[in-house]
Parts: sequence; structure tokens; C-alpha cells
Amino acid sequence: MQRWIVLYDASCGLCKWLLALLLRSDRAQRLRPLALQQRESDALLVDLTPEQRAESWHLISPAGTRHSAGAAAAPLLTLLPGGRLLAAVFTALPGPTQRGYAWVAAHRSGLSKLIPARAKRRAGGLIRERESEGR
Repeated sequence: MQRWIVLYDASCGLCKWLLALLLRSDRAQRLRPLALQQRESDALLVDLTPEQRAESWHLISPAGTRHSAGAAAAPLLTLLPGGRLLAAVFTALPGPTQRGYAWVAAHRSGLSKLIPARAKRRAGGLIRERESEGR
């Protein structure tokens, strides 16, 4: 089975916590997390500047198609059980989806403070486990 790669910021507590929620829903294990800080991510995002790479998360299909920021929400949700309806909403409303993503990204430090440290540690553990399975 070929897996979709989810590139995320490993230094962002909110990013890791949200990614762990997605990974828990990914019972078929179609998603492979990969930190933007890993060397392997550079090759996948070679056409982007370091600043562009860090601006958002990225979803890369097994065929190599990349979706970034809010545009990645719908294709990712189609991979998860029960995600097709919400994916259809995000597909139908790309502007609000992107603006919502941009708002969360701009406020991620403050939002991260609302998540208990224990929950962020558990999220980090799940992500590390899934990363090691993907190698």
C-alpha cells in the first residue's frame, strides 16, 4: 500500500495535536507523518523556499501531487472514515476553508496553550510511532 505523506511542523504543539487526531482516525494507516524539519521533506518540497515550506502543512499523494494549507483539508478527509461529507463542504467552500486555515495558522501559538501538555506529549508519541513505521 502506498501512503500519503503529511508534512507538519514538529515544533508546533497544536500541529502535532491535530495531526495525532487525524492519525487516530486513520485506521487503514494511509497517512505517513513526516516533520518539515526532516531532510526527506526538503526533497519533497524542492520547488518551495524554506519560508514557503514552513507557512503551512502539506499533503503529498502517492503519485506526488501536493496540496498545501487549506487546500489539503478535503483530499485528506476523503482518506478518513466518515470524512467525505466534510471534505465535500471544504471542496465547495475553498475560500472560507483557506481563510479558516490561515486564521488557525496565524494563532497556533495561542491555540496551542489551550491544549494540555500531557495531550501534546501523547500526540508526539503517536506521531513518532507512525513515523518509524513509515521508514
